[in-house]
Amino acid sequence: MKTPFHIMLIPTLGCPSNCKYCWSSEEGSPVMNIQVVKDVVSWLSDFRDDPVTITFHGGEPLLAGPDFYRQALPLLAQGLAKNKPSFAIQTNLWRMTPELADIFAEYHIPIGSSIDGPEDITDYQRGDGYFQKTMAGYRVAREHGLNIRFICTFTGYSEKQRESIVQFFIDQGFTMKLHPALPSLRSESPNEWALAPEKFGDLLVYLLDQSLDHYHEIDIMNINDLVRCVFTRRGNVCTFADCMGNTYAIGPDGSIYPCYRFVGMDEYVMGNVRDRPTQKDLDESKPGRLMNDFKAYVDTHCSSCSHNKYCRGGCPYNAIAPSGGEITGVDPHCIAYKRIFDEITDRMNTEMFEAPPMFGGFGPGQTGTGMGKTKPGIMALMQKIALQ
Repeated sequence: MKTPFHIMLIPTLGCPSNCKYCWSSEEGSPVMNIQVVKDVVSWLSDFRDDPVTITFHGGEPLLAGPDFYRQALPLLAQGLAKNKPSFAIQTNLWRMTPELADIFAEYHIPIGSSIDGPEDITDYQRGDGYFQKTMAGYRVAREHGLNIRFICTFTGYSEKQRESIVQFFIDQGFTMKLHPALPSLRSESPNEWALAPEKFGDLLVYLLDQSLDHYHEIDIMNINDLVRCVFTRRGNVCTFADCMGNTYAIGPDGSIYPCYRFVGMDEYVMGNVRDRPTQKDLDESKPGRLMNDFKAYVDTHCSSCSHNKYCRGGCPYNAIAPSGGEITGVDPHCIAYKRIFDEITDRMNTEMFEAPPMFGGFGPGQTGTGMGKTKPGIMALMQKIALQ
């Protein structure tokens, strides 16, 4: 079976919003021209034959405008037909129009957007008016049949309001994906909005409980991914996998990076699509060697951890970028990852090996809640994930 790989196209680093915990940029930042897309097709057509997912990211990718997507999507779809390309986009939806929605619907493009919970919390963290602008774009997208999921960024501020945030997602019927706010690399107060690893661990355990308590009401993608990691013993999303060699980001000028998070940081440029670098060229670039050095570091540093096979030290960006490109440790969120992986493992083992027999007992995937009542457990959640 062929290995899927992921290309992230960054049409611009510009963004019209100004989230307090983000590295915002000016709306006038350069926008990718269509020649770069043609160079991408020329490079990838000979690079590898595996299925490819192409995600438009940013900045705010809708700033590229409808003409860009009207040209770029058929170039990519037809030029990379042997790779069976699928597409996705991450956008705040502010610039969504019926014209853009029609283009994305033609290519069945799922949309990832961002909202941090109720309007007051979202606007406090992301700026006045953010909530209403995103919801207006959401309505346009939904009217054209597009599927939208939301990333919820938890900060040191919003983590304290986790109950109302989860209830908001339940009430709206939204699937949740969460990000912990990271220390800023561009702020004089880098930890002002950051979510501490210990708090992130507490939050993940809380969200695991919410996934089970509201089994039929909410899907929390991160919890599903974490459960799947433990159950299958392999990483299945970029944070918990050897992403090096299977994920690349391409900036507005055609520069190639290990991941979208590095885009705009010159020291992490691996090459340029116009030069059609080989896998060897990328591996032997300075950032490529650094990524592989991190992989080797994890093999040694995390060798005694029972979760190493599917955690892989967490996100390389989180580990490397804050230290200025030096490998001094793994992802600082290791504390949180270990906490939730241990929790899932312990609960799964209890359900599988210590639960009473099916007759007269709770059965696999269920736990007692008193008075003969049961609620879903880890095994039930895994079954739900498998059926999705």
